[in-house]
Amino acid sequence: MHKRLFPKVNAFTYGIYYLCLPLMAMSACGDGWRFGINRAAVVSLHAKDHADRKLDTDLQAWAQYVLQASNIHIPNPDIVLMAMPRIFGYVFNPVSFWFCRDAAGSLCAVICEVNNTFGETHSYLCAHADGRAMQGDEWFSAQKLFHVSPFLEREGRYRFRFDVARDKTGIWIDYYDADGNKQLLTALTGRRAPLTRQSLRKAFWGYPLVTLRTIFLIHWQALKLVAKGIKYIPKPLQKKENLSSVDNLTKN
Repeated sequence: MHKRLFPKVNAFTYGIYYLCLPLMAMSACGDGWRFGINRAAVVSLHAKDHADRKLDTDLQAWAQYVLQASNIHIPNPDIVLMAMPRIFGYVFNPVSFWFCRDAAGSLCAVICEVNNTFGETHSYLCAHADGRAMQGDEWFSAQKLFHVSPFLEREGRYRFRFDVARDKTGIWIDYYDADGNKQLLTALTGRRAPLTRQSLRKAFWGYPLVTLRTIFLIHWQALKLVAKGIKYIPKPLQKKENLSSVDNLTKN
């Protein structure tokens, strides 16, 4: 769900699906795993679509580097990547999520890996400075440093909230402009199910060509914004730093 509040209201809700896989499975299953991990398939998930694309980096090692770079210490973290799959080899992930849990199973950090349609990426790390468990009513705030929509300035702040359980996922990301006005509401909510041939087949036919549909709908909504007279903002040069952390916390 997206809802733009001003200068013109524009809202939409679409159905999609994500795959959730432990990073250790991504590394261990290789080319032979039956669901199309790191190999060509109708539906597949590829390590090369995530983390640092310029380097042949192991996903687990990259995620741990992100945590360490912000002095977040989670001993032996259990990390699950939630991302949209490739469909017939094509993928576009507006945002992927890396859920980092401690040995007790508590969610302690989330890496939000954001991509724009210009082939650029930036990751926002949401976590407490001391690495303690995150709560479902906590909002994490970070400065917006990455150009995503050509209809929003690269300024202001994001607020993130995560309510992630074993059987459901709720993620909310709101955008506030440079004057502190809430301008955009987004939500990603759904129920989690075991990844089996049957469940994957159901998702595939329930949301056909989901990644192609996603990129089409992004451009369709852009046309609607143009028709409503929303100003187009040319893409600025991307900042060199492609990783940042939250710097503020509030509760509901």
